[in-house]
Amino acid sequence: MRTYIVEDNPTIRENLVATLEELGGVSSIGFADTESHGSQWLTDHAEQWDLAIVDLFLKQGSGLGVLQACRGRQPGQKVVVLTNYATADVRARCLQLGVDAVFDKSQDIDALIDFCQGLNHNSPS
Repeated sequence: MRTYIVEDNPTIRENLVATLEELGGVSSIGFADTESHGSQWLTDHAEQWDLAIVDLFLKQGSGLGVLQACRGRQPGQKVVVLTNYATADVRARCLQLGVDAVFDKSQDIDALIDFCQGLNHNSPS
Protein backbone atom coordinates (compact mmCIF):
# COMPACT_ATOMS: atom_id res chain seq x y z
CA MET A 1 0.00 0.00 0.00
CA ARG A 2 1.58 3.25 -1.19
CA THR A 3 1.54 5.67 1.72
CA TYR A 4 2.33 9.38 1.81
CA ILE A 5 2.98 11.00 5.18
CA VAL A 6 2.42 14.64 6.12
CA GLU A 7 4.32 15.07 9.40
CA ASP A 8 6.80 17.77 10.38
CA ASN A 9 8.61 15.95 13.20
CA PRO A 10 11.46 13.92 11.64
CA THR A 11 11.75 11.52 14.59
CA ILE A 12 8.04 10.73 14.64
CA ARG A 13 8.02 10.40 10.85
CA GLU A 14 10.98 8.00 10.77
CA ASN A 15 9.59 5.85 13.59
CA LEU A 16 6.16 5.80 11.97
CA VAL A 17 7.56 4.74 8.60
CA ALA A 18 9.64 1.97 10.16
CA THR A 19 6.76 0.66 12.25
CA LEU A 20 4.18 0.76 9.48
CA GLU A 21 6.49 -0.82 6.91
CA GLU A 22 7.32 -3.65 9.31
CA LEU A 23 3.89 -4.26 10.87
CA GLY A 24 1.30 -2.52 8.73
CA GLY A 25 2.28 -3.63 5.26
CA VAL A 26 2.72 -0.12 3.92
CA SER A 27 5.37 1.31 1.64
CA SER A 28 6.26 4.94 2.31
CA ILE A 29 6.49 6.79 -0.99
CA GLY A 30 7.28 10.23 0.38
CA PHE A 31 6.53 12.89 2.91
CA ALA A 32 5.88 16.57 3.41
CA ASP A 33 6.29 18.74 6.48
CA THR A 34 4.09 21.66 5.39
CA GLU A 35 0.48 22.10 4.31
CA SER A 36 1.38 23.47 0.89
CA HIS A 37 3.84 20.68 -0.01
CA GLY A 38 1.55 17.94 1.26
CA SER A 39 -1.53 19.32 -0.49
CA GLN A 40 0.32 19.87 -3.76
CA TRP A 41 1.96 16.45 -3.85
CA LEU A 42 -1.23 14.57 -3.02
CA THR A 43 -3.25 16.40 -5.69
CA ASP A 44 -0.50 16.43 -8.35
CA HIS A 45 0.11 12.68 -7.90
CA ALA A 46 -3.50 11.65 -7.36
CA GLU A 47 -3.04 8.22 -8.99
CA GLN A 48 0.16 7.35 -7.13
CA TRP A 49 -0.97 6.88 -3.51
CA ASP A 50 -3.34 4.64 -1.59
CA LEU A 51 -3.13 6.08 1.93
CA ALA A 52 -2.26 9.50 3.31
CA ILE A 53 -1.40 9.91 6.99
CA VAL A 54 -1.71 13.54 8.06
CA ASP A 55 -0.70 15.37 11.23
CA LEU A 56 -2.70 18.51 12.01
CA PHE A 57 0.08 20.77 13.31
CA LEU A 58 2.78 21.28 10.69
CA LYS A 59 5.89 23.38 10.18
CA GLN A 60 3.79 25.68 7.98
CA GLY A 61 0.02 25.63 7.70
CA SER A 62 -2.31 22.97 9.00
CA GLY A 63 -3.18 19.40 8.24
CA LEU A 64 -6.78 20.59 7.88
CA GLY A 65 -5.75 22.23 4.60
CA VAL A 66 -4.25 18.95 3.44
CA LEU A 67 -7.49 17.16 4.31
CA GLN A 68 -9.41 19.76 2.30
CA ALA A 69 -7.11 19.14 -0.68
CA CYS A 70 -7.84 15.39 -0.49
CA ARG A 71 -11.61 15.70 -0.59
CA GLY A 72 -11.70 14.85 -4.31
CA ARG A 73 -9.64 11.67 -3.95
CA GLN A 74 -10.54 8.37 -5.59
CA PRO A 75 -12.95 6.10 -3.66
CA GLY A 76 -10.23 3.55 -2.85
CA GLN A 77 -7.83 6.12 -1.44
CA LYS A 78 -7.84 6.58 2.33
CA VAL A 79 -6.86 9.58 4.42
CA VAL A 80 -6.28 9.32 8.16
CA VAL A 81 -5.22 11.83 10.78
CA LEU A 82 -2.52 11.03 13.32
CA THR A 83 -2.33 13.78 15.93
CA ASN A 84 -1.56 14.56 19.55
CA TYR A 85 -4.83 16.51 19.71
CA ALA A 86 -7.53 13.94 18.98
CA THR A 87 -10.23 15.73 20.97
CA ALA A 88 -13.92 15.22 20.20
CA ASP A 89 -14.02 18.60 18.39
CA VAL A 90 -10.94 17.79 16.32
CA ARG A 91 -12.33 14.36 15.42
CA ALA A 92 -15.65 15.91 14.37
CA ARG A 93 -13.93 18.54 12.19
CA CYS A 94 -11.74 15.92 10.53
CA LEU A 95 -14.73 13.69 9.81
CA GLN A 96 -16.50 16.70 8.26
CA LEU A 97 -13.52 16.99 5.92
CA GLY A 98 -13.96 13.36 4.87
CA VAL A 99 -11.18 11.52 6.68
CA ASP A 100 -11.51 7.79 7.11
CA ALA A 101 -10.18 7.71 10.68
CA VAL A 102 -8.52 9.81 13.39
CA PHE A 103 -5.78 8.34 15.57
CA ASP A 104 -4.09 9.75 18.67
CA LYS A 105 -0.28 9.52 18.51
CA SER A 106 0.00 8.70 22.19
CA GLN A 107 -2.49 5.83 22.37
CA ASP A 108 -3.73 4.73 18.95
CA ILE A 109 -0.63 3.48 17.10
CA ASP A 110 -1.81 -0.12 17.41
CA ALA A 111 -5.20 0.92 16.01
CA LEU A 112 -3.44 2.64 13.08
CA ILE A 113 -1.45 -0.53 12.38
CA ASP A 114 -4.68 -2.57 12.51
CA PHE A 115 -6.31 -0.09 10.12
CA CYS A 116 -3.41 -0.47 7.65
CA GLN A 117 -3.44 -4.25 7.94
CA GLY A 118 -7.19 -4.23 7.28
CA LEU A 119 -6.71 -2.16 4.15
CA ASN A 120 -4.04 -4.58 2.90
CA HIS A 121 -6.25 -7.56 3.69
CA ASN A 122 -9.18 -6.07 1.77
CA SER A 123 -7.22 -4.88 -1.26
CA PRO A 124 -7.09 -7.02 -4.40
CA SER A 125 -3.96 -9.14 -4.75
